[in-house]
Amino acid sequence: MQSVSRSWLLLSGFVLFYVIYLLFGALVFSSIERPVEERLRHDMQVLTQEFLNRSCVNAASLELFLLKVLRANKYGVSVIGNSSGATNWDLTSSMFFANTLVTTVGYGHTSPLSDAGKAFSIFYALLGVPFTMLVLTACVQRLMYPLVIAPVGALQSSGLNPRPATTIHFVVLLVLVLLGFFLAPAAVFSTLEASWTFLDGIYFCFISLCTIGLGDFVPATQPGLKHRGLYQISVMVYLFLGLMMMYLLLSFFHKMADLHGLTTLLQLPRCDDSDLEDDREPIVADQPKGPPLKDKAASKPLDPSSQATYNSISKG
Repeated sequence: MQSVSRSWLLLSGFVLFYVIYLLFGALVFSSIERPVEERLRHDMQVLTQEFLNRSCVNAASLELFLLKVLRANKYGVSVIGNSSGATNWDLTSSMFFANTLVTTVGYGHTSPLSDAGKAFSIFYALLGVPFTMLVLTACVQRLMYPLVIAPVGALQSSGLNPRPATTIHFVVLLVLVLLGFFLAPAAVFSTLEASWTFLDGIYFCFISLCTIGLGDFVPATQPGLKHRGLYQISVMVYLFLGLMMMYLLLSFFHKMADLHGLTTLLQLPRCDDSDLEDDREPIVADQPKGPPLKDKAASKPLDPSSQATYNSISKG
């Protein structure tokens, strides 16, 4: 019990440090990029005013104007409504950018303006991407037993063979993920984003959770949006949970394909016993330290067949 408590405490520390890491990146990005963005906004305002003050505009002036406007728009600064538009580098927006950076989603709607911001992005992602993968892996290992191994074991106990049991549970889990992380969020996005349809919402969810991140649809970018910061934080939580569930589904599918012989048929790597041991022993688990047990029977290793894992699923 003490080992389990310490393991959960360590996992909580991982998640807390992940949030702190995002906040740290948000503060640095905001301090570096916001002044540059403000100067660019001011330049756009001056440029717009000069353009409007001209009684006659020639082709060269118009071309120069459009080039500068397009360049500013590339970095998230629009010439339309700049006076009331929110900055892209406040704390929550910077944290949203940091989250898309370390999760490799990378919408591209906002990018560093300065050389210092670009350099910091490299080093920040260099540490943040593998650490994010570590946190996701630790969380998935924690969820593998209650969401995969235990339900499959319960189906087997009810009389189902291993292969039908895994197939049925995979279909059920897939349907729940589709409902909870694609259809329901798509309905929410299509409601909050005035220009999005329900199909646009599903498209955004798919592109995001597959870490494709094309950037043609990005939430919380429309002007005059209320509670923009809270909206962005909610999207960050959704992305993390969604990526975690996608990783869980992929792990489950790999094990199911191994059970059905698909990995052997397609000559793909199998889920070896060492991989199953990884699911049974999370990477954040602590080894209990205490006096050796004197009981001879208690000191014997547990029989793997007595544990509710994929090792107990017969491949016959």
